[in-house]
Amino acid sequence: MEATRKLFDRFENNEIVFVVSDLLDLELLNAPLHVKEHLLKYSPSKFERIEITEEVVQLADTYILEKVVGKTSLEDCRHIALAPIYKVDVLASWNFKHIVNLDRIKGYNSVNLRLGYALLEIRSPKDLIKYGND
Repeated sequence: MEATRKLFDRFENNEIVFVVSDLLDLELLNAPLHVKEHLLKYSPSKFERIEITEEVVQLADTYILEKVVGKTSLEDCRHIALAPIYKVDVLASWNFKHIVNLDRIKGYNSVNLRLGYALLEIRSPKDLIKYGND
């Protein structure tokens, strides 16, 4: 919780940009009310929006075909595929089973490199906050 607050502080201070897509909108439909309210307090112009394209769908499908994760993780794969296609610097996630997982990251990056995409940085919010005056 503390790491999430600090990450949002960086966002509010314009130190980082949150890149979002329609996938986030879909996830928010089933999110707890406090999560929805927190995100809705920001103007939509505060976020950089990207779109799901056929290229994103194909890359996500390739992650599944290459057995980086199972078929039930298709939506996670679409989130992940957005990042290398749109050249997002870092994908932040709280999903330690299917996304922020060293073996999975190696799998995603193996597919990305083979298909000509850049390596993808996937980190937890804790990895993306600044600590004091270090």
